[in-house]
Amino acid sequence: MLHESLLAMASPPNGAGGTGALLIQIMPIALIFLVFWFMIIRPQKRQQEQRKSMLEALKRGDRVITNGGLYATVRDVKGDVVTATIGDNVKVEISRQAVASVMNEE
Repeated sequence: MLHESLLAMASPPNGAGGTGALLIQIMPIALIFLVFWFMIIRPQKRQQEQRKSMLEALKRGDRVITNGGLYATVRDVKGDVVTATIGDNVKVEISRQAVASVMNEE
């Protein structure tokens, strides 16, 4: 019995198998992480950067759509508050974060 347990604890011939087995076990986890990085994390970061630059570039006269679905024209931007008009003589103050998109004149 002692002889069998010593054989079980012995390293494989030529010292192979220790680091190779570990590499084979880690490789699927690394591949899954790479797939998540290229399909989820990277595009989401790019989208966040585009949204941030869009909100920072808001200026007077921009036509915007709010998260609530209102179409408005920006009249003034002060800090986090955007003053906009949604109709004749109807001014509203909205949060800069509530702007969903800026409509281009193109």
